[in-house]
Amino acid sequence: MPAENTDPSQYVRQREKGSRDVSYPDAPEALRIPVYDNHAHLEIEDGEEGLSLDEQLDRAAAVGVHGVVQAGGDIESSRWSAWAAASHPRVLAAVAIHPNEAPAYAESGMLPQAIEAIDELAAQPRVRAIGETGLDFFRTDEAGRPAQFEAFEAHIALAKEHDIAMQIHDRDAHDAVLETLERVGAPARTVFHCFSGDEAMARYTAERGYWLSFAGNITFKNAQNLRDALAVTPLERILVETDAPFLTPVPHRGRPNAPYLIPVTVRFMAAELGLDVDELSAQLAANTLEVYGSFD
Repeated sequence: MPAENTDPSQYVRQREKGSRDVSYPDAPEALRIPVYDNHAHLEIEDGEEGLSLDEQLDRAAAVGVHGVVQAGGDIESSRWSAWAAASHPRVLAAVAIHPNEAPAYAESGMLPQAIEAIDELAAQPRVRAIGETGLDFFRTDEAGRPAQFEAFEAHIALAKEHDIAMQIHDRDAHDAVLETLERVGAPARTVFHCFSGDEAMARYTAERGYWLSFAGNITFKNAQNLRDALAVTPLERILVETDAPFLTPVPHRGRPNAPYLIPVTVRFMAAELGLDVDELSAQLAANTLEVYGSFD
């Protein structure tokens, strides 16, 4: 659990670089109809250039990405997200305790205080979502799962209380996430961030009025399940995201991701759906604004 920083603007995290290529890819051709990146982690520095928030947003705007929903995962990153949204008209914020962070807060006895901190941030006018929250059975073992469920249900309640969207993190926990939403009742605007299910799950979630957000991994060779899911999702339920700096789309996989690369994923999705890029872009933009409200 990270130490608290009293100045959110000074908060930054470094992603492990290892031996991979950390140069940012060239900018793609700009989209003619602007879209939005509905999930990114811009507090994480990854590329060798060390782009500032303003530089990230300017690069995005230059290729037709007019706004970003910046997502938190613990108290500090959520505070940074709220600060970024309050300081930049092209940013909205999502705040939450990530399911993989919940067990550490619970073990220290600080989970109730962490949820309270998220509650306070959620009251800010440019915080438009609780996220990312949910369940992760890949990185958290059985011992940590009760804390994940406790945090998830508390976050669902906050999204309802504040009447804002909720962004779900679901990794190897499809059935448990869906059961929880059915049992306690999903918020009116529920988004499966970086959707990871298959065609059957896509049909099930769309029928319940949830939104499915697709990231750059839909371009990966081994992600046929995501392409199958996209194919059956109603257009009015589709969102697009980077999950930056992660999940960089092909042909740049492994290099740093950023909102300015959204056009790569949008064009790939349009080709998969047999749609004109402008048509899909307009629908994605409308969907994003329906879920999160205006960036203005």
